Amino acid sequence: MSVERRSQDERYRVGEIPWPVGAEGWARRAAEVLPPAIFDWLAGGAGEEWTLVANRRAFERWRLRPRMLSGIKEREMSINILGTSSPVPFLLAPIGGQTVVHPDGELATAGAAAELEVPLIISTASSFTVEEIAGEMGDRPRWFQLYWVNDLDVVESFVSRAAESGCAAIVLTVDTVVMGQRDRDVRNAFSPSMAGAGLAQYVSDPAFRRRLRHSPEADLNAVRKEVASIFPHSHVTWDEIAWLRERTSLPILAKGVLTAEDATIALDVGMGGVIVSNHGGRQLDGVVSSLDALVEIRAALGDNATVLMDSGVRRGTDVVKALALGADAVLIGRPYMYGLAVAGRAGVTAAVTQLNSELETTLALIGVPDVHSLGRSLVTESPRLGNPGARGYA
Repeated sequence: MSVERRSQDERYRVGEIPWPVGAEGWARRAAEVLPPAIFDWLAGGAGEEWTLVANRRAFERWRLRPRMLSGIKEREMSINILGTSSPVPFLLAPIGGQTVVHPDGELATAGAAAELEVPLIISTASSFTVEEIAGEMGDRPRWFQLYWVNDLDVVESFVSRAAESGCAAIVLTVDTVVMGQRDRDVRNAFSPSMAGAGLAQYVSDPAFRRRLRHSPEADLNAVRKEVASIFPHSHVTWDEIAWLRERTSLPILAKGVLTAEDATIALDVGMGGVIVSNHGGRQLDGVVSSLDALVEIRAALGDNATVLMDSGVRRGTDVVKALALGADAVLIGRPYMYGLAVAGRAGVTAAVTQLNSELETTLALIGVPDVHSLGRSLVTESPRLGNPGARGYA
């Protein structure tokens, strides 16, 4: 089953089932069902959360310029990125520790992604192993997100396991040389690892287990300390990408790039593409919004480079704006996680299906037959907005 497309009338039957409507509706429902500290972990950002707000304000600042009477009967939304096909121009972003949100965690997300045929990027910090998540997905498309820890044997083992599990690309997160200062989590004294989540890739890995004096099952606290000792790796440089490139035939994308200079270097050292991202506003507060960085990076790399983006994407209109400004696809994060919190796999499926319905409606209303026809003529930048005011459920 691919992503469901609803008729005009079917869309208004959503009230017959207990799903929230719209991005803020899902966030509010998630806030109702999750403990406050866990909701803060999911919804919050770094520092004063100015970057969290800036991501949304950037989408508000860029406005659509619809074309009328285009005579379009059908909309085509499928894409192919580095050999990975998707019926929609988005992938599910890598998010670790999902069992703190719902006990089925990544397995629920993987099941929904497989059902909808939407590619999933599996996190290094998952609460289930890459093999277990792949088993839930069967032959459906998936990538693997890699944190470059300071033990190269572990890095190589992760990459090998990802390939053997059918992952079609490696997404190297480059913006987490140290963890960002997330005030909400500090105030709440909360992290997923403290709750025993997000460690499965490590405890199941033979290279990591060799570092332990006792089995991880016997001493979980020792596992947490050992993971903290090797993650993150603040000394890695672009020069070391050659080492990684030699150890996999899979395309590698750099996730977390925010400048044209770094995007150019990424391609020069053999990356297959870049993902423009500020980590959803969760790493360094006060940085440029991902959408604004996308404009700069696409201009620098030209039309042929593979460029994705994430951070701040909430609605179908956001997806259209990002594609019009140069993204080949976007990554969806918090929207599907709110769905996971509300109702597990069924919630992920419902939230992603709603997003897709919004996307198709937007294409119809701006007069575009397919996502590949989106371009700069369909968006315009409004004057910069003033005080962001209340953050709401950003």
